[in-house]
Amino acid sequence: MSEYINNRTKRQEILKKLIRQLHNGKTVEEVKAEFAALLRDVGATEIAEIEQALIAEGLPETEVKRLCDVHVAVFRESLDTQTRPEMTPGHPLHTFRAENVAAARVLDALQKALDELKATPGQAQLQQARERLQELREYEKHYLRKENILFPFLERHGFTGPSSVMWAIHDDIRAGWKALDELLAAGPGDDPAAFKARLDELFPPLNTAIREMFYKEENILFPTALEKLSEDEWREIRAQEQEIGYCYVEPGRQWPPKAAVAAAAPTPSPTEGLLSLDTGLLTAQEVNLLLKHLPVDVTYVDKDDTVRYFSQTKERIFPRSPAIIGRKVQKCHPPASVHRVQRILDDFREGRRDVAEFWIQMQGKFIHIRYFAVRDDKGEYQGTLEVSQDVTHIRALEGERRLLDEGE
Repeated sequence: MSEYINNRTKRQEILKKLIRQLHNGKTVEEVKAEFAALLRDVGATEIAEIEQALIAEGLPETEVKRLCDVHVAVFRESLDTQTRPEMTPGHPLHTFRAENVAAARVLDALQKALDELKATPGQAQLQQARERLQELREYEKHYLRKENILFPFLERHGFTGPSSVMWAIHDDIRAGWKALDELLAAGPGDDPAAFKARLDELFPPLNTAIREMFYKEENILFPTALEKLSEDEWREIRAQEQEIGYCYVEPGRQWPPKAAVAAAAPTPSPTEGLLSLDTGLLTAQEVNLLLKHLPVDVTYVDKDDTVRYFSQTKERIFPRSPAIIGRKVQKCHPPASVHRVQRILDDFREGRRDVAEFWIQMQGKFIHIRYFAVRDDKGEYQGTLEVSQDVTHIRALEGERRLLDEGE
């Protein structure tokens, strides 16, 4: 075995064999005993690259996700010995880490509230547990920044498989939040014993999944990202974070250095000329303003399934960041729903349909979502237009209104 340890290619082949053995039923302890010498020096980036290679070779992402915690258990001793670089307040990784520390405290508070609720299932205890859960769900912004900003930048460097696996785990955690929220909303009712049993069924795996993700971020994702991304890319990430926002903390201001920001800031060039459209002439600035003021969110995906544009409206319904520009649209959706997106694109491309329409209820709003096939004058497919709109107010309208109300 020793002759392979310093040969990166052979070393990774052995490590892939190790992971395949786990998927075939070997225990963590069996694998660790066989590959002890090799496992001592495995780094975060190498683990990510191995999972990426296995997915590329045909191992389903769902299978990698299923055994993700097992993989980490095998490599944990090596990961625990890694030096964690200190990050300057304001750097995206410093903010991610600070949110994890705060989220751990919120998890502790939720655990305490649930224990008190099980011991004394009163209305005050139930309300306390619901408040702590809502506080925990603010952590959603952490996952959204990963999915919509950090992952797209990593994908430019070929890091796609592990990020898809993480996104799928995020969705499992979201499902856990929702199930726990519904249980607390219903309360113990006439069967406190069944209520307690359901709490014991829901919270422990949710708690474990969130805390394990802390570890995977700190020991695999963040070191890999730090190695792969340039300072300019980190500055771009920092500039886009505010669009989605933060949970529990605000980023520091020590990073990036002001001199670096000034040097990196692009110099705007004046817009010249007019764009000749089918029904008028507009400057590029006017087109941009027009799209920004539409009462709908618009996203355009070209004929090669690449995201080319989204409108930056005042009240965006779904999170978007400039990092998704140039990203394949399939990578912009949770792994569990990619097949639905692909079906729409395939139907549009093959001419089987021109419109796909959906509507959902979210946070008290009724959201109407439509996809349109974009075709040229010859009827050839050129891309897909997504239009999302909050129609809650529109659905509530009745009768007629032909005059402007006084005071408006």
